[in-house]
Amino acid sequence: MDGNILEDMRGALRGPITVPQDPAYDSARRIYNAMIDRRPAAIVRCADAGDVMDAVDFVREHDLELAVRGGGHSGAGLCLVDDAVTLDLAPMRWVRVDPVARTARVGGGSLLADLDHATHAFGLGVPAGIMSTTGVGGLTLGGGHGHLTRKYGLTVDSLIAADVVMADGSFVTTSESEHPDLFWALRGGGGNFGVVTSFRFRLHPVADVVVGVTLWPVEQTRDVLRWYREFLPQAPEDLSGFFALLAVPPGPPFPEEIHGHKMCGVVWCWTGDPDAVEGAVAAVREPAPPAFHFTAPMPYPVFQAMFDELIPAGLQWYWRGDFFDAIPDEAIDVHAKYGENLPTALSTMHLYPVDGAAHRVDAADSAWGYRDATWSGVIGGVDPDPANAETIRRWCVDYWQDLHPHSMGGAYVNFIGADESQDRVKATYREHYDRLGGIKHRYDPENLFHANQNIKPSG
Repeated sequence: MDGNILEDMRGALRGPITVPQDPAYDSARRIYNAMIDRRPAAIVRCADAGDVMDAVDFVREHDLELAVRGGGHSGAGLCLVDDAVTLDLAPMRWVRVDPVARTARVGGGSLLADLDHATHAFGLGVPAGIMSTTGVGGLTLGGGHGHLTRKYGLTVDSLIAADVVMADGSFVTTSESEHPDLFWALRGGGGNFGVVTSFRFRLHPVADVVVGVTLWPVEQTRDVLRWYREFLPQAPEDLSGFFALLAVPPGPPFPEEIHGHKMCGVVWCWTGDPDAVEGAVAAVREPAPPAFHFTAPMPYPVFQAMFDELIPAGLQWYWRGDFFDAIPDEAIDVHAKYGENLPTALSTMHLYPVDGAAHRVDAADSAWGYRDATWSGVIGGVDPDPANAETIRRWCVDYWQDLHPHSMGGAYVNFIGADESQDRVKATYREHYDRLGGIKHRYDPENLFHANQNIKPSG
């Protein structure tokens, strides 16, 4: 970056700017996925919306590349681009709860941990994610699903307003009554339309939940998945449970005799009467006797943080996803094959339920393209050792290629890999893609915001 431009930016912004010559540069460019090793020209830590507006103006006026980082959890690493300017929203971590109106305003750099902590104090929450280290911004803009989706819908179904810095540096507040086309696009359209500096969410009753984990030997994957595909969609919406293939981590609550064993299982979340949970999941014995079954009441934020230490920042990650409306026997055979051949102890596959309340929102009401999906699947190759990066990538790609013919064609946009084609983005938005392209042309005709799963402007 030209030195004069850099000094002008430093003079105009409240937040610090880190460049390659600075001692803190390597730590500043580090994100959740250690497989991503990119070197931006500058990292601008934006203190507030004013910083974002000024930084966007500088980038646009000097014809620089731009990327935006909220929580830095992007598996595809889209928040970093070589030789570009990354707008880092991390200083904008704040949550303001209105317990009477049951709403929360959330800064664009906030993590789910911030949101869950602030809302839990009032017995409230937002359906969002399964890990507290995830950024609110990226998850929301992709649509957002998690433990509470069957009960309360997608994250964007609870979004009621957003403050956005546009490509021309202007600032707008958008909702169903203000810039409604932009608001529609933000609900699932990713980071294509601007920099969201704050979100406003409708909150729902969420206090303590009952958490459950049921595991079976991986050899029983076929029987368990045949049972799961029938059981969960018919279960009360107070019960959610994502299916997983995994190697059992060494630690509580798992007994030592199953540590490291390859298993299939379900992670349960029950929001109903705590005394009724065992009745709700009594059917877990139907496919086969579980090797492990555990339930316990837990504050919702504790549950959201349960996997944080198991898969911390700094691991090698490669993932791909797809939507599914059914789990046919042919797909079950694929899951069984790759589950028995997990390449590393942390590699996994999850099927998240996205039915229930999410199905009661009309497909035309948001940019999310798959209201008819029942599961959102993700295959994740994970390991701490960079030497295993190609091994986990190959397993993930092979698994995905064998499974994809049994999918609906598109994926949760946050589960699309960086090396996937533009056709995958189009498949993800289905009939909404053309409308999104028109909105993109209206608000960002030069495609300034293109470091994302990009929607091309179309006039």
